[in-house]
Amino acid sequence: MSWFTAPPSSQRWAFALGALVTAATVPGYAQTAAKRPPNVEDKNAPTTVQAEEIGGRPERVMTLERNVEVVRDKTKIDADKACFLQVEDQVEASGHIRMWRFGDQYSGDVLSLNLESGKGFLTQPTYKMAVGNGQGKGDRINFIDPEQADVINGTYSTCDGPDPDWYLKSSTMNLDTGRDVGTGNKTVLYFKDVPILATPALSFSLSGARRSGWLAPTPGFASKSGAELTMPYYFNIAPNRDLLLSPKYIERRGLQVAADGRYMGLTEAGTYAGETFVEYLPHDKQTQSDRYLIKSTHVQTVLPGLTAGWTMNAASDDNYPTDFAKTIATSTERQLLRELRSDYHGEDWTLTARAQNYQVLQDPAAAQNPNLKVPRPYDRLPSINFHTGRTEVEGFDWQVDSELTRFWHRDLVRGNRLVVVPQISYPFIRPGYFVTPKLMLNASAYQLDDNALTNAQFKERALNRAVPTASLDAGMVFERDANLFGSVTQTLEPRLFYVKTPYRDQSAFPNFDTAAATFNMAQLFSENRFVGSDRIGDANQATAALTSRFLDANGAERLRLAFGQRFYFSDQKVQLDASTPTNDTHSDILLAAAGVISPTWTADSAVQYNPSESRTVSMTYNAHWAPAPKKVLNLGYSYVRDSLRQVDVSSQWPLSGRWYGVGRVSYSVRDKIILQSLVGLEYKGDCWVFRAGAQRFVTAAQSVSTPIFFQLELTGLSSNLGLGANALQEMTKDIPGYQRLSPATR
Repeated sequence: MSWFTAPPSSQRWAFALGALVTAATVPGYAQTAAKRPPNVEDKNAPTTVQAEEIGGRPERVMTLERNVEVVRDKTKIDADKACFLQVEDQVEASGHIRMWRFGDQYSGDVLSLNLESGKGFLTQPTYKMAVGNGQGKGDRINFIDPEQADVINGTYSTCDGPDPDWYLKSSTMNLDTGRDVGTGNKTVLYFKDVPILATPALSFSLSGARRSGWLAPTPGFASKSGAELTMPYYFNIAPNRDLLLSPKYIERRGLQVAADGRYMGLTEAGTYAGETFVEYLPHDKQTQSDRYLIKSTHVQTVLPGLTAGWTMNAASDDNYPTDFAKTIATSTERQLLRELRSDYHGEDWTLTARAQNYQVLQDPAAAQNPNLKVPRPYDRLPSINFHTGRTEVEGFDWQVDSELTRFWHRDLVRGNRLVVVPQISYPFIRPGYFVTPKLMLNASAYQLDDNALTNAQFKERALNRAVPTASLDAGMVFERDANLFGSVTQTLEPRLFYVKTPYRDQSAFPNFDTAAATFNMAQLFSENRFVGSDRIGDANQATAALTSRFLDANGAERLRLAFGQRFYFSDQKVQLDASTPTNDTHSDILLAAAGVISPTWTADSAVQYNPSESRTVSMTYNAHWAPAPKKVLNLGYSYVRDSLRQVDVSSQWPLSGRWYGVGRVSYSVRDKIILQSLVGLEYKGDCWVFRAGAQRFVTAAQSVSTPIFFQLELTGLSSNLGLGANALQEMTKDIPGYQRLSPATR
């Protein structure tokens, strides 16, 4: 064995093929792709050669025979024989070529490589990348410079082995690690050796970072619209800006175009961020009209402490959610908010100014059934809120909230309202107990518009009201050792809350934004039984509650049990309307339980029980079982007397081998109708995942939508290839605890 060390050249080059991952998916702004560092070699590193036989001309040409090895810094070449031209810094090698370059591996028949310029070629190559597990083969690789190479008639895949399940094949594939771009000419995507996608040109990021390009076409089918085909194009405008343009042909309606733009950034004052989504369908074939949907949000720091922004939503017509909703959440969104808002923050205060109005989309069946009519909220034009307060000022906590609002409605009484609510408390907290007395005053002034509508309902245009409230909150905490679920600490926490608010006749006051508060554990400990400022409930009442917690050695809560009830010492005269005052002596009983039953079981429940009538008013039960990864079962039951009785079941579960089933059913027992359902199958290959399924959900009182989806996810290339690109999104959203079968690419 002979060896030789050549002197360092004045220049060295660095090149490596980047990893081919995520072909034109649309990630979020946070990038998680493992982008390789620049390929930089030590320019002063020597070149070391070894072989069993070395010949040639000293300092000019070396011929190397048998077990040849050429090493310079991060480049290593093995071959049967080679010729090293020292002046040109050139390696010519043949026979069982193996090359390692910045962690990437190559093999081939004949290699010609200039170590200084980076130019050269390798015939009959195979390669494997250090990042992304990218690998493939071809007829030839032409090394253009330290950062570029062309693979001629080559393939690429992230699947291991000589016979990958999927691969790209291009006549010429250019890999540019400097720009982090791969481009392919006359490219065909093969799956199981069957061509499924062909394109004259293809570009992608080598590291998985965002870049502009066509996304995979996404055909689909919906019961209302028929067959669909979307051809989305992604614009990577800047690291903090992007745009997704999605033309979609809908068989029964025509060509729809959607655009979703996102941005975020920094200014001298602070940050800004926003997103605007526009969907437009010119001349719908069924309605013979233009259809559109707009959603836009923006928030920006204008000055230190001062932010401003907007929320804008609009639709062309009442039926838009019914015809084009993609989920049950969007199908029920019928009060579209438009708001301009500004917030100014100081050390102990906040000033907010906003203007709000709504576009109300009526249910198509509301004309026949008035109970389905969606109410229109009051517009706030404008509303100015001021909050200030401090804690622990000589032992006192104090705050002042005020609001000045102009309420406008085309069909109801209009006017202005000023509300000022100062309050002060003195928390007395000691180990094991606390006592908090509090005083507050709700002062309101109204100025109603002078018009026919107001004159018919109200005698006075100017109204004033001042309602004081006193409350006392007290509780204790006891602890003991217990053995439930192992060694734990059990607490016993009794709590009493008393409220006294005198009666003020408020029947002459309008109701702009007030409703009865939802009766729950949190509301038990509030001073006002109404939400909003138009009604201040009279109160002479006390709340009694008892909570017990089971805490493990780390302080984590294993189980929580709670009980609460309110007791009334006088009639409740203030009502939302002119109805008869209630004379109940006590409220319904609230019971709640939640906890970690075992490492695989969690559950929570809540019950509202009416002891006077010995009946349950409402109850919810939820259980979550996750015995192993990708095994989850969710069970839920909701009941509200005379209005709701619903069962919800969802699951992700392995069926056999590589097959997984997913599903969800939300069933209204009262109406005997399926509100929402999802059924699907997933198959996990070594380097790909296939999903298929269908979803059904109610879009209106007499209308349902049934989209069908398919998705082929190629690990490392695209999570968005195939039919129905929202398959993964729907499964993740509809099934709590769902786990994707492949690593996330974003």
